[in-house]
Amino acid sequence: MFGSKKKETAATNSVAPSSTSNSLNSLVKGTKVEGTISSENDIRIDGTIIGTLTCKAKVIIGPSGVIEGDVKCENAVIEGKFEGNLNVNQLLTVKETAEVHGDVITNKLLVQSGATFNVTCKMGASRAKVGTSNVKKINNQSIGQKAAQKVS
Repeated sequence: MFGSKKKETAATNSVAPSSTSNSLNSLVKGTKVEGTISSENDIRIDGTIIGTLTCKAKVIIGPSGVIEGDVKCENAVIEGKFEGNLNVNQLLTVKETAEVHGDVITNKLLVQSGATFNVTCKMGASRAKVGTSNVKKINNQSIGQKAAQKVS
């Protein structure tokens, strides 16, 4: 009971990151890539990408990072520069050091004070169509009509 020692194999003691979790791709400062990039895992950009980036996880553009082109991803954090079309399925976080120009589609958006955010932006899971009325009806009268009746 107390005196027995079990031998452990190297396979049970080794800690290796799996290919699908805790993996991070990185493009370091001073590296420039032109073309199409596809990633299953998180990717951090501190260099420059000119082209298309498709990521099934999080895209992080570091303070020295630059992307010119199209990005489609699940989540994004921008600290550097982005110009182009950005499509984020969940949360887009724009840090105070960021410069973002172009067209953005995202579900949720967080823009910190100091960021440059010059974009056309569409947000939310369900977008209201232009020209539809969102006036709530109460007893077949709009809220505005009820207020006007009470003031008169």
